[in-house]
Amino acid sequence: MKTLFKAVALITFFSILTRIAGFLFRIYLSRAIGPEELGVYQVSISIFFVLLTFVASGLPLIISRSTAKYSTMKDYKKEKSIIGGSLLISIITSVLLIGFVLLFKDVFSWLFTDDRCYQILIILLPAVFLTAIFGVFRGWLWGKNNYFAVCFTEFVEQISRIVLCFILLSTAIFELNGASIASLSLTISCVISAIMIIIFFFVTGGRIGKPQKIYQDLIKPSTPITTVRIITSLVQPLIAIIIPLRLVAAGYTNSQALSLFGIAIGMTMPLLFIPSAIIGSLSMALIPDLSSAVTKQDTKHIHNRISTSLLFTMFFSTLFVPLFMGAGEQIGEFFYDNIQSGVLLVYSAWFMIPFGITSITSSILNAIGLELKSMKNYILGAVLLLLCVWFLPKYIGIYALVWGMGLCMITSGILNLIMIKKHVGEKLHFAKPFWLMCAFILPITALTSFITNILSKFFTLFFSLAISCTIGAFCFILLCMVFNVVDFQTIFVSFKERTKIKWKTKTKRRLFPRLTLFKINRRKQNIKTVME
Repeated sequence: MKTLFKAVALITFFSILTRIAGFLFRIYLSRAIGPEELGVYQVSISIFFVLLTFVASGLPLIISRSTAKYSTMKDYKKEKSIIGGSLLISIITSVLLIGFVLLFKDVFSWLFTDDRCYQILIILLPAVFLTAIFGVFRGWLWGKNNYFAVCFTEFVEQISRIVLCFILLSTAIFELNGASIASLSLTISCVISAIMIIIFFFVTGGRIGKPQKIYQDLIKPSTPITTVRIITSLVQPLIAIIIPLRLVAAGYTNSQALSLFGIAIGMTMPLLFIPSAIIGSLSMALIPDLSSAVTKQDTKHIHNRISTSLLFTMFFSTLFVPLFMGAGEQIGEFFYDNIQSGVLLVYSAWFMIPFGITSITSSILNAIGLELKSMKNYILGAVLLLLCVWFLPKYIGIYALVWGMGLCMITSGILNLIMIKKHVGEKLHFAKPFWLMCAFILPITALTSFITNILSKFFTLFFSLAISCTIGAFCFILLCMVFNVVDFQTIFVSFKERTKIKWKTKTKRRLFPRLTLFKINRRKQNIKTVME
């Protein structure tokens, strides 16, 4: 558990840094190139991300899982062949996608309403090839638990993209519009990250072998995961069409419908996805860990990891619910100067719980080789989502989107839990802690709301939110400790003792190097005497 905790902390740290940098970059870009150029850029990059789904979704995860498996078995020949086969698949797939975009120019010109969009997509095409290559080596490092190399490379990619965009826009080296320069900076940053990840791969002992059993080892298990990602990338634009359409049919004007959809997707949803930063870090660290345990057939380790991960996810997902329910309106006003986004946040906060559970259970199923089951569960949930956004806007307006997504996640999450329980064969001890945490939501919500309303009369909105949410979070954690939902004391004491031991050991080695060497030689002599 200590190793997993360290991995999650490292990944979360870099994830937060990368997201903050990306958030600041979006603010700068919107001001630097203007709303029109930004709109053109967003349309082009949305198609670019769909192309990336084909080359950088399921395959890196399977490489990670297979690398962990064959490393545990010490089958290094098979491990090398996985890299060779993955590179072959990635190169062929990316070249075919690039060729498709170039050959069917008329299709994309018809799809785009502005000719500049296709030009920007052409600038982004090399990044499709580079991302495909990047994903292979990233998957290997991921499987080897080298999270620093993976996270650091992704962070450097984000920073280099920002710096390059700033330099190119400021100096006007190229006679390109703002959207094209933003795309060019993305492509160049992909070159930098691809070179870095390849260097990390070879320096840390990675090698490329002759491909073997490509379909059985790579294509077959990665297809369900890629299918889920493709469906997700297609469902999102479909919802963007359906929701405004059904709101207009329900009596809203076109302007009101688009405004409500923009508030829900652009303002409320990013706040609801805050816990996903930590849950995503746990998912990333969990896959190679569980894959190794499955290879060793260590059922006790698998059971403990799954139970702990579920409890960890439920805690962080539930922690934010009473804070958003109690101070949601003020949060919407503070971040976006929009009360409607805050009201929507209050009534949507519960969504974070099923979303977190579905995210972690999907990762668990992928890690233990049940990716096909995970895909079927997700598809069923996606069907329910589409039905909700089609029929419910007439009755509950924009809240149909939240209830549709919630029903999708509840269905997928429950089915995932059933599959995990069947596979593990033992009871997962998370039900009681989960219901206790849910019971804490109501009193913490009331406390947070009361403190926020009182403090807002005397302090600025920032300070009233900071104080009320801090007190609410502290009380939630305190209740979890009192009712022994999460054993924070054991974690803290263990960490403190481990740090103390390491500090003492390092101090002794620095202050008494000869004594330490003497003890080591004496221990060796004792072992030699016993053997004789």
